[in-house]
Amino acid sequence: MLYWCLKYVLLGPLLRLFCRPSVEGLEHIPQRGGAILASNHLAVVDSFVLPLMVPRRITFLAKREYFTQPGLVGKAKKIFFTGVGQVPIDRSSGSAAQAALDTAVRLLREDKLLGIYPEGTRSPDGRLYKGKTGVARMALEAGVPVIPVAMIGTDRVNPIGSRMWRPRKVHIRIGEPLDFSRYAGLAGDRFTERSMTDEIMYALMELSGQTYVDQYAASVKERAAAA
Repeated sequence: MLYWCLKYVLLGPLLRLFCRPSVEGLEHIPQRGGAILASNHLAVVDSFVLPLMVPRRITFLAKREYFTQPGLVGKAKKIFFTGVGQVPIDRSSGSAAQAALDTAVRLLREDKLLGIYPEGTRSPDGRLYKGKTGVARMALEAGVPVIPVAMIGTDRVNPIGSRMWRPRKVHIRIGEPLDFSRYAGLAGDRFTERSMTDEIMYALMELSGQTYVDQYAASVKERAAAA
């Protein structure tokens, strides 16, 4: 109930007015069954606009910090993410990463539509960064397709470091599903998972028009912080 209230009564109308979002490729999202929506990640607002424009309910594995941020904005995020069924995860250790993977596979086997950002974090500069192979492992273990999604313009609504969102137009491009059934039984094979992930990132690059960087975004952020 809270999900539909947020989407159609409270936040949804405000986001439509504020971002004027448009979407193409909705026909590529299956009406039922498990699937992964693999999206580029430019801003926090990505996780607000995408569920608004997709008819099916999307479950994101959201970082725990989205549920614990202080202040009014933090409270709004917690209400929204909880209301739409997002699952907080701890990304601080290897065991936490495995727990997140197990949770994702369980949700997919329950025929959920799972949203994930293969880059692992927001782009620090608007470019598209190397994807982490967890998305490939999830697809292989659950036996589901991966649907590439390009968010365009959200970094102008919610630039990194900004406290207030700005009224800007947002567009979403949804690509054709990527079928990896040819790799069935190869979950855990590092070469296979890397190849799959690179294919997903290439599809995102074509959809988004972003420049691709063969580095992990998190590593780039760490080096920038150290400097």
